[in-house]
Amino acid sequence: MTTSAQRRLALLVSAAGAVIVALDGTVLLLAQPSLQRDLGASIAQIEWTSTGYLVAVAALLVIAGRLGDRYGHPRLLLVGVLGFGAASAGIALAPNVGWVTALRVVQGGFGALLQPATLALLRQAYPPERLGTAIAVRTSAIAVAAGSGPILGGLLVGHLGWRAVFWVNVPVAFVIAAFVLAVRTPVPARADSSRLNLNGAGLLALALAVLVHALAAVPERGWTAAPTLFELLAVAGILAVLARHERRATHPIVPPAVARSAPVTASMAVLLVTSAGLFGSLFRATFYLQDTLRLDPLTCGLRVLPLTVLMVLGSPAASAALRRYGARHTAIAGTALVVVGIAVLSRLEADSPWIVMGTAFGVIGAGFAAVMVTATGTVVGDAPPGYAGVVGGLKQTAMNIGPTLGIAVAAGMTGSAVSTMSSALLVLAALTALGLLPAARLPHRNLTCKSALTG
Repeated sequence: MTTSAQRRLALLVSAAGAVIVALDGTVLLLAQPSLQRDLGASIAQIEWTSTGYLVAVAALLVIAGRLGDRYGHPRLLLVGVLGFGAASAGIALAPNVGWVTALRVVQGGFGALLQPATLALLRQAYPPERLGTAIAVRTSAIAVAAGSGPILGGLLVGHLGWRAVFWVNVPVAFVIAAFVLAVRTPVPARADSSRLNLNGAGLLALALAVLVHALAAVPERGWTAAPTLFELLAVAGILAVLARHERRATHPIVPPAVARSAPVTASMAVLLVTSAGLFGSLFRATFYLQDTLRLDPLTCGLRVLPLTVLMVLGSPAASAALRRYGARHTAIAGTALVVVGIAVLSRLEADSPWIVMGTAFGVIGAGFAAVMVTATGTVVGDAPPGYAGVVGGLKQTAMNIGPTLGIAVAAGMTGSAVSTMSSALLVLAALTALGLLPAARLPHRNLTCKSALTG
């Protein structure tokens, strides 16, 4: 197989691996009510089918990236996608909600294995000057999956029941696994041959798990509840212990070369706050559309469709802007668009024309596409040799914590009430605007171009 064909195959595998995870998350939302009725579960039990998955993914992403750097990303991707499919089959056969929750945690663990590997695979397959285009294609595929997920979920649940949502993952996972076996990419030299720092890995996993659990519980408990405050204080304490341990460790879980990279850390900060703004706004707008405007779920989805469309169309445009204007200007422009779109949404009234909401969602989608392509390209392109997996894991961690934070902010302020939607969205706009600060720390020129020049 030619080099060009191998690159296209690597891109297909990378996009498919990301898509199966994105689809799983969105279609599950449509399956949960049916799952609850069929298994006689409580609302709290159903919430844990999502929370348990999120906690497992967030806790293990960085560790999975580190393992991929050590043992090979195609190998981790193969294990991850096969395990993801097997866990999906187990959920489809689950006799009660306890088994569903436990297997969702297992599924999250395998999802954590495959996600950093999909990004690292692109870094290995593509030369720096062509990496941006590959990332734009991957971003567009994720946007299509996220946008079509509710429609696919509705069709599967409506005609075949909630178990079909998980059965559909099984053949897809095995097809992806077959393609993974066919991928041949250059294998970079490992950064070191040391064993995984188990103490650091355990502390990091614990901190991330507690943080995600605390944020996921905010809509129910609120920000000032004693359990929330206790968990947030626990996270701060664990991170302090981790920081002290990392300074003394011979082989820290986050290598110094990664921790000291301003482009990598800035990119992750931008992704964190913009994804918080995006998903928090979607959460708040969903209540507005259904509870205030009394729209059915399908009509609600159509109102939000411009976001998906502009994300898909905006990804190649963002790749071109990244090459021409550099990471800093593209990220600042993208973040500003997301802020403006959320601010426009905050001014909506019940009698506002639908075109205004559609335009606002379109602006958010275009802006987020620019941020996603720029930050992903920067993280992957600037990864120190041998550490593509760990930076991919950090990037995916930001993309998992950000939405959880945004929903916590949106729901924690006012519960599910929509009368104060304006204030909630303005807070989210202000939170997103913080991303302008790290965006300004990104380099003027595209990092992949610099990498191409320096070899």
